[in-house]
Order: sequence, then structure tokens, then C-alpha cells
Amino acid sequence: MKVYFKTFGCRTNIYDTELLKSYVKNYEIVNDDNIADIIVVNSCTVTNGADSGVRNYINSMRNSGKKAILTGCGAVSKGDELFKSSAIFGVLGASNKSKIDEMLGKSEPFYELGDLNFIDKNIVSNYENHTKAFIKIQEGCDFACSYCIIPSVRGFSRSIDENIILKEAKILASNGYSEIVLTGTNIGSYGKGNNTTLGKLVANLGKINGIKRIRLGSIEPSQIDDSFREILSEPWLERHLHIALQHTSQEMLTIMNRRNRALRDLDLFCELSSMGFALGTDFIVAHPGESKKIWSEAVENFIKFPLTHIHAFIFSPRNGTKSASMSIDVSPQIAKERLKTLQNIVSQNNIKFRQNNAHKPLEVLVEKSCGDDIYEGWDQYYNKIKIKSSKNISKEWINITNYDIMQEFNYAQI
Repeated sequence: MKVYFKTFGCRTNIYDTELLKSYVKNYEIVNDDNIADIIVVNSCTVTNGADSGVRNYINSMRNSGKKAILTGCGAVSKGDELFKSSAIFGVLGASNKSKIDEMLGKSEPFYELGDLNFIDKNIVSNYENHTKAFIKIQEGCDFACSYCIIPSVRGFSRSIDENIILKEAKILASNGYSEIVLTGTNIGSYGKGNNTTLGKLVANLGKINGIKRIRLGSIEPSQIDDSFREILSEPWLERHLHIALQHTSQEMLTIMNRRNRALRDLDLFCELSSMGFALGTDFIVAHPGESKKIWSEAVENFIKFPLTHIHAFIFSPRNGTKSASMSIDVSPQIAKERLKTLQNIVSQNNIKFRQNNAHKPLEVLVEKSCGDDIYEGWDQYYNKIKIKSSKNISKEWINITNYDIMQEFNYAQI
């Protein structure tokens, strides 16, 4: 029997898929859903649109005669509904990853949701088709943002034992992965209640031979503490940090039930920018309550932030959240205009950042070949660079000193 894993959503799901694969012993894992007998769908449920994408894929697999098993965040939010409608053969909750080999052999439909208190014990030692490696360091979130369903499908924050993380990192480094990306639901809460912190963990990871660069997933402004500040000058820490703001109007942050504070965030961003960091953030446009006055305040504040990267998106109501019960005040057209405004500001900031740093060499991990002797990678500031080379430089570290600054990326010939 052949099994195909389909992954939706975030880096944590990418990690979880590899973890699921490590428990498969009696089945052949394939990279083409067309030839698979069973499809394991590792789902995302962060928005209603994410649910629709998962549902459409499941329906297409069912129509082609495949047996679908649902896992991931959508197993909690939509598993019961999809199971009762016979859209899926089985539901496998995240705490039951180790049972997957047994579940794949079931002849009768099953519903094994499990609980939200688990901590994964297995580790990932290899990533197929990835140049860098992901390490999940924690699960769950203790925040209660009004628009977010993730705490209800991932549970409260709990951390993976540091010794397990360090062991995993050493194995990955010995297997040739020199860049690692730390991921989780809310990684800045790592160590809460365990007398440790994210900063202390990263400091120990940086001591491992073979690890050249450590990249972090999204963290909250309030989670940059003294222990994190102690590692900011370390050469192995990527010179890019993604710090979630979600908005720059204090009134809107209150509506969203966010913990961060707009002007205090600005001080933090300016401090990090003065240290040479490229800075990214998340921003939700057109959340309920985003009046013209609030938007005007947000843009006025936003311009002051030294942002070089942004993941901005238009609010999409998520069933089961407080925000979904609020009325939307912004038309789709105005929402698109507001989104474009933020993207244009950050795009210009990014170009200026690259121009101001043009005298600095770029440390690039080449991730893929684009054909015609063009390769693509990312530098220490998380900026894309395209490199023309007659030599195959895939998966190599390249030090670039001469390059051209283009609109959306840098370009070099070697």
C-alpha cells in the first residue's frame, strides 16, 4: 500500500508531517498523490479559506477513489463534520502521531482525536526536498487574540524538553543541515514554567558544531527579554527577526485583544534596527472596527516602524472566534487599497535597507536551481538573491560581495 502526505499551512505542519512519516514502517511513502492508495492530509484551519482548501482537496481525492485520513489543526475544528459526512476515512489527532502505522491498516473508519496536552517524543532527522531543517520547540498558545482559533485546536503552550531539541539539532547538523529554523505555535513562550527561555535555548543551539545559521519563526514583542537580547550579536543568529504586531493602532490592538502596545513596540523595533536587523511583521487589515480614524492612526504609526518585510493580509472571519461575530466595517475594495498601502511602504523600506547595506557581504544559502544557470537563495537578512553560475551551487553556502539591487531581490554573477 502506498501513502501520500499532503501538507497545508505553516512550518509547524511541515515539521509534523516529517514526524508522522518517521512512524510509518509498513507502508511505502510516495511523492505523488496520483499513485497513492491512502492520502494523509495534514490540515490548516487558521481561516475559513484554509478549511475550504482542505475540504476541496479531500473531495478531489475521494472522487478519485483514494482513502483520506485527516490530521493537523483541522482534525479538531472540522474532523467531526467531515467524518460524519464520510468525506474522510479517519481522523488522527496530533497526540496520536505514533499510531499512524496502525491506523493506516484499519479496515473500518476510525476517529482518534486524542487530546491537546501532548508533547511529541520522536524527532526528525531528515527533510526531503528541503535545504534547511525545521525544529519544533513548543506547542500551543496562551494568548487569546479575538480573531484566532489556534489555541483551541493546538491547546495551551507547552515546551519540548531542551535535551530532545539539542539532540535533534545535533543529528540534523550531522546529516548536513547547517541552517535550522525554530518553529512552533508561539515560540517566544518557550520554557514558560520550566525555568528557561527561548534566548537560553537558542544560545545552546548556537554552540552545536555544523550549525551556521539559526532562524526563528514569529515571536511577540513582549517575548524579547534580557536572555534574548544576550544573543542578538551572535554570528549564527539570522540578522532578520519576525515580530508580530498585527496592527499599529492602539485602539485596534485593544479590539483584537492583543498584548502588545503600539508605541512601546516602536521603541523595540527602532532599537533592533539600530543593531542592523532586518525586521518583519504580521498585519491584519480591515479587522472589524477598523474605522477611517483608526486606519489613519495606524498608517501614521506604521510609517515610523523600520520594517523591511511584511506578511499582511485582509481579515477573514474565522468561525468560532470573537472577531467573527463582529460586523465588518471596511469594503473589500478599501481593504485591498489599505493592504497595498502597507505593502508599498515596506517594499520601499526593503530596497532602502538593501541599498544601505550594499557594502556588506551577503552570506547566502543556495536553496534551489531555477534553470538557465540561475540559482536562488536567501541571505542573512532574509532577502532573496538570484545568482547566475555555470557551476552547480545548489545547497552551498556562498559569500557574495558584488551584486546588483533589483526591485524585489538582489542579483549576482559568480
